[in-house]
Amino acid sequence: MRIIDLSYPIHEGMTTFPVHWHPVVEITQLGRFGIENRETRKITMGTHCGTHIDAPRHFIPNGPTIDKIPLEWLVGPARVLNFTPITLPKQEFGVEDFKQRLGDDKPERLILRFDWSDHWGTMKYYTDQPYITEEAGHWLVERGVRVLAMDTPQVDSPDNGRTGPKDSPLHKIMLGAGVVFVEYCTNLRQLSRDEVELVVAPLNILGSDGSPARVIAIER
Repeated sequence: MRIIDLSYPIHEGMTTFPVHWHPVVEITQLGRFGIENRETRKITMGTHCGTHIDAPRHFIPNGPTIDKIPLEWLVGPARVLNFTPITLPKQEFGVEDFKQRLGDDKPERLILRFDWSDHWGTMKYYTDQPYITEEAGHWLVERGVRVLAMDTPQVDSPDNGRTGPKDSPLHKIMLGAGVVFVEYCTNLRQLSRDEVELVVAPLNILGSDGSPARVIAIER
């Protein structure tokens, strides 16, 4: 059995989406040996910092929050779809790309591998990321996908605006259908099989739109 950690370590200075609604991570030591004789820390971070889950509430008014996502959705077999190598900036993948890799299978959990974590820590990570089409989003919903994990910051095009009808359409389509996203995964290159046991463990934050998560893949 192999266990592969698909989540980034949390630390000050780590990559965060450069907008005011995603705060930077701050970690402050409060308890110290020789003074309080123990170590404790205060952590300040957003619900979408690092490897995390988007609950439907992130974009859907009155949508389910992180504490309402059934745990059985977050643990179980997952198909790994390899979209490498990425040869173009902002490379688009549509329904036919998914049909080629899935055939007639209808997995509840999908992991999209782009090896985009190679660009972690650079602005290219956000500006040039690959994405999937709106038609592919509808198709995945119709196929019964419940959890969509990826090693990119999102499935939407980086060119989509942050307001108006072109603001994150895939988030609205898929989160609106009850799908949950697991964004900012890493180490997908270490996976040696196209099916793994996926374990996604978010913090149980009442009423939250998302949560940082420890994400692991198990190969048996």
